Amino acid sequence: MKKNKLFFILLTVIMIGIFSVSLSLGAAKVGIKDIVNIIYGKISGNENIFSYLEDSTVYIIWNIRFPRIIVSLFIGGMLSIAGVTYQGILKNPMADPFVLGISSGAALGATIGIISKISFNILGLNFISIMAFAGALLVIFIVYNIARIKNEIPVTTLLLSGIAMSQFLTAILSTIMMLNDRDLNKIFFWTMGSLSGKGWESILNILPYAGLGMIILMYYAKDMDILLLGDESAKNLGVEADRVKKIILVTASVITAASVSVSGIIGFVGLIVPHIVRMFIGPKHIKLLPLSFVTGGGLMVICDTIARSIIAQEIPVGIITAILGGPFFIYILKKKKAEVF
Repeated sequence: MKKNKLFFILLTVIMIGIFSVSLSLGAAKVGIKDIVNIIYGKISGNENIFSYLEDSTVYIIWNIRFPRIIVSLFIGGMLSIAGVTYQGILKNPMADPFVLGISSGAALGATIGIISKISFNILGLNFISIMAFAGALLVIFIVYNIARIKNEIPVTTLLLSGIAMSQFLTAILSTIMMLNDRDLNKIFFWTMGSLSGKGWESILNILPYAGLGMIILMYYAKDMDILLLGDESAKNLGVEADRVKKIILVTASVITAASVSVSGIIGFVGLIVPHIVRMFIGPKHIKLLPLSFVTGGGLMVICDTIARSIIAQEIPVGIITAILGGPFFIYILKKKKAEVF
């Protein structure tokens, strides 16, 4: 209990620090006091509190940096809780949100959107994002139907179906990229993930999926703990293993599809964050899910801040997550030397 409380306090302090630093960094340097005044004034409606600041400064903080940080928080959190779900249900410590081929489906959908040159928006989502979301959902539907045997979905068959679909779609994507070299840079940048230009509309687009997804997963948190014991044990304890697994996996897949449609493919976060949090607070999903959401969100904010600040030309955030995530994960494993399942 003491260890969990200490981890929560430490995480809270770190998150406050991350938000403060991220909001202040950029081409325009803004002090912490000014940032607090802008955010408080906007939320409370008392805009006189920051009247001494230039309009451009207020615009940068409130319309560019602040919503982008919130989007980063949600994307990182959504990928992390999806990773927790896949690792637990599939009993595979190397599982991540893209294990079922969702990333390949989203990438192919986005690529078709890019080369089609069609341009329109629906509820703040552009055509590329809509195609990415549709591609991800289509892959989910195909993989689940391939893997289904009668009314059951065996884990091994599901994983193999996801791998096969991923390889097939990657081959199609590579062919399209080879034949459309004019759009190669744009396709590459999208597939590496980016949060550039994400604002308040993006938050509204992903909020329903993040909120509803978290509610569903938290509702089944105890069932997820029981499923770690095996399907037979779960059935003996009154859990309808097949039905619960379907609901949980579909929920995690839709969460992943929604995040990918906004940010592109950002790897490593959904793989490493669940392990890091699990090492500190244990395997109980009632704690693991929310703390993974916050930790993943914090990591994403850090990576996105580095991506937009380290050089003048913004780096795809997926590159930063891989560079930081890989060595850090190895360090944690060597230091803890703990069994994560």
